[in-house]
Amino acid sequence: MNAPTEAQFDTENLYREESYTDRRVGTLRVMVPVKTDGTADPARPTLFVGQVSVMTPMGALPITFEVPGATTLAEAIAGFGEGAKIGIEETMRELQQMRREQASSLVIPEPGGGLPGGGRLRMP
Repeated sequence: MNAPTEAQFDTENLYREESYTDRRVGTLRVMVPVKTDGTADPARPTLFVGQVSVMTPMGALPITFEVPGATTLAEAIAGFGEGAKIGIEETMRELQQMRREQASSLVIPEPGGGLPGGGRLRMP
């Protein structure tokens, strides 16, 4: 992937962000599509993105997820719990997959490791 030499906004994909929280369970962000002049863009859907923190032995793990099927703030609030459940399940599956991949990384010594200058490790 070629990195751009200069960061530029995608003017066809602008959103205004509104944030709501109950200060207990999590945060709900409403992503309102806008045109370059800042007015609402009714041709694109409003997105509802939730965030919760799950405590792990390593500390708080923020989990972000889209609230499925929500078209209004009230629907997003009602669907927050289900979206959080799906987001947490997906994150746990990804963490388990990463653990499996890490556990299967074997270090194999080169043949003749007992000879002087031998014993170099190589990754498969």
